[in-house]
Amino acid sequence: MTEVKNGDVVRIHYTAKLADGSAVDSSQGGEPLEFQVGAGEIIPGLDRQISGMAVGELNTVAIAAEDAYGLHDDSKVQVVPRSAVPEGVAVGTRLQGTAGDGRQVAVTVTGVDDEQVTVDGNHPLAGQDLVFDVMVVEVLGKSAEGQQR
Repeated sequence: MTEVKNGDVVRIHYTAKLADGSAVDSSQGGEPLEFQVGAGEIIPGLDRQISGMAVGELNTVAIAAEDAYGLHDDSKVQVVPRSAVPEGVAVGTRLQGTAGDGRQVAVTVTGVDDEQVTVDGNHPLAGQDLVFDVMVVEVLGKSAEGQQR
């Protein structure tokens, strides 16, 4: 059986769950996720767990928050004037903005009142330990530098 090695391009099916078992993402019913192992294209904890798996193998792996979407960073939570965001925003709304250095950032509205809006720049799953059910569907081989996959 083909075993996954660092640098291989693989296709996997996965279901990601929170520690309480509630599903947050899945490739089931769709196309498998394709990525190069070790290239930083997926969360680090899952990337490391794929190496050594064989095609057709199903594993359940626990990924700590710091190896998933990181720990929650309170410095990424800000309160801005109500006038700084579009009309009609509600808690849970995702917004795109531009940081002071010019890069695009996504934020989630976590609080709204007449005067101000609280936005959180953390990934929605930051601070969450995750559990993945993952199956290697296919190993496509090594990715050539600069080659499209």
